[in-house]
Amino acid sequence: MVRQPNSPRRPALKPACDTKQKLIGTALELIWKSSYGSVSVDDICKAADVKKGSFYHFFPSKADLAIAALEESYASMKPEFDRVFSPESPPLRRFEDLAEFFYQFQQAAAEKYGKVCGCPCATLGCEMAGQEAGIVAKTREIAQRQERYYQSALRDLVADGLLPPITDVKAKAEEIYAYFIGQTMSARIQNSLDPLKRDLKSGLMRTIGATQKAPLPA
Repeated sequence: MVRQPNSPRRPALKPACDTKQKLIGTALELIWKSSYGSVSVDDICKAADVKKGSFYHFFPSKADLAIAALEESYASMKPEFDRVFSPESPPLRRFEDLAEFFYQFQQAAAEKYGKVCGCPCATLGCEMAGQEAGIVAKTREIAQRQERYYQSALRDLVADGLLPPITDVKAKAEEIYAYFIGQTMSARIQNSLDPLKRDLKSGLMRTIGATQKAPLPA
């Protein structure tokens, strides 16, 4: 039997899903540590090592990529929200753990990028207010997802007698979200984690307005 010569090996093609994820991850990082307006499609493609034609194969515009990046950011944080807001944890402890998680998240970003970056969702939403309706809508959608975690814990606080029964949990959840956004944006403006380290948890407890009947278990 005559052995056929080996066929020339073709270079392996980069899976499309990998290219798309590289674009999303790169956009999230670049926009978060700087701004949407200062980052171009060319910047994203260059940093991701992706051809511009591939960019437009996956995303009609930079705004569409930014929306995907926001969704990716939330998806990466959701497991932590699920852990922090486990029904097995006392409701007030959930909020204390949330404050700790927010601080550690900001600290890790500051160590990686050399500056305080704030909340990626809120930062982009504030910058695009009145300009890109799709981005603003996505930031509000993500805010509402987070607020549902807060609402669940607030209802448990009411059930435990730590908040008055008349508490409007939806309005209080929105207030808590606004508190976190304000604190992280302030930290970004000051480029300092000190206010978060010093005041984030105590300020959150004041915002909630709960009374603690007994010390939380260690």
